[in-house]
Amino acid sequence: MSFNRKTPLRLLTAITLVFLAVPTLGAQVLKPGLQPGLARAPDSARKISLYEAIRMAQQNSPQAIQAEGTERTSKAARVSAIGAILPSATLNAGRVIQFGGGQTRINQNGEQVAITSAPTNSTGLSLGMTLFDGGQRLYDLRTAKFNIVAAEANRVAVKYNVALQVKQQYYAVLAAIESWDAAELQMAQAQEQFKTSVAKVRAGVATRSDSLRGVVQIGNAQLALITAQTNKEAADAALTRLVGSEVPVTVDPASIQENMAALPDSAELAALAKRGPAVEQAQAVVDAAEEARKASKATYLPSLSANYSRTGSGIDPRFGLGTDPFSYNGRLSFSLSYPVFNNFLREEQVVRARVAEVNAQAALRDSQLAAQQSLTQYIGALRGASQRVAVQVASVAAAEEDVRVQQQRYNIGASVLLDLITSQAALAQAEQALIQARYDYRIARAQLEALIGRDLQ
Repeated sequence: MSFNRKTPLRLLTAITLVFLAVPTLGAQVLKPGLQPGLARAPDSARKISLYEAIRMAQQNSPQAIQAEGTERTSKAARVSAIGAILPSATLNAGRVIQFGGGQTRINQNGEQVAITSAPTNSTGLSLGMTLFDGGQRLYDLRTAKFNIVAAEANRVAVKYNVALQVKQQYYAVLAAIESWDAAELQMAQAQEQFKTSVAKVRAGVATRSDSLRGVVQIGNAQLALITAQTNKEAADAALTRLVGSEVPVTVDPASIQENMAALPDSAELAALAKRGPAVEQAQAVVDAAEEARKASKATYLPSLSANYSRTGSGIDPRFGLGTDPFSYNGRLSFSLSYPVFNNFLREEQVVRARVAEVNAQAALRDSQLAAQQSLTQYIGALRGASQRVAVQVASVAAAEEDVRVQQQRYNIGASVLLDLITSQAALAQAEQALIQARYDYRIARAQLEALIGRDLQ
């Protein structure tokens, strides 16, 4: 036998003897939760429920804050449109002090001095109102009303979109925790299997390759555990940012109550989708565009305005409230204006308003079709995920029973270690498939809730 063929055999023999001499070495080095050179701190993140996470995100999310600001400015615009119908009022008061003027007089000493005029004070009230403008102010008021409806629908849509983002991340953390639990179970099984294989090798009823396979299984379990821990930490950090918390947060698995109850029928869901936040917002935009188009035609009509002013002046330092009252006079005026030609600006405004209305109608139609498309996708994904959950639950139960049987067969020598490892690998795959199916079901349900703008009980 050549040197190259002996060297791998001697190496395997040495590794096997090391684990035979120190059976707990693998368990000590590959302790769950530790990695060479890295000491992981205990999980100190604050547990929050899903409801609390959504509430915090809806308060701190920049999207939600911006949507609320848009709604407030829309309401302020409506108040301004109402004010445009009412007359404007202005109060004014002033004082005039005049120096010089060229007039002089002789004082008691026979000296010539300049005459200084007494200060003149004035007060006034001005009222102005547009009596007729072709109905533009009324159209502006109706436009502001529909803009508020659109802003409210946008706020609801943003609210459920933020809730969807929180649910996606919350369920991602929950899936990471479930994967962590599965990895810890895999580590415990690998360590127990390694101890059994070492004992059987010592007793001479198993080959040395069984103990080496046990080392490989422990290593794989350790890698799975580290991956699950890393995924959870990253998911916790993303959730903390999403909810806007100053301290690290994580999920509270006890607050999750799986609701696999039957959904409303397709006709009811379709009706809810047609009244969803996105469709309502698009409809309000169409209504506002229609009023803006009507307002653009008002510039072809004349406008009539009225103004009234009442002013008073005098030398009373108390502005007419003292012993020397002011003399007042009033003035009422009417003005009629009609732009005969304004360089085709009116025509441009009408065209722009019509184009905006056509675009809004197209967006509404697309929004309705998109709601139907999304509804079909989400219902299909939800039903498919529900069936997958049921199938994977049965698969996990069958895989657990298979592992139990193979473990007993291996303990009594009726099967080899490879059969047991194959069963354990099948169990790990079934558990991961179940975790993914649960995650997909939760996400599909959250997407459906965001589409219709209400929670599914």
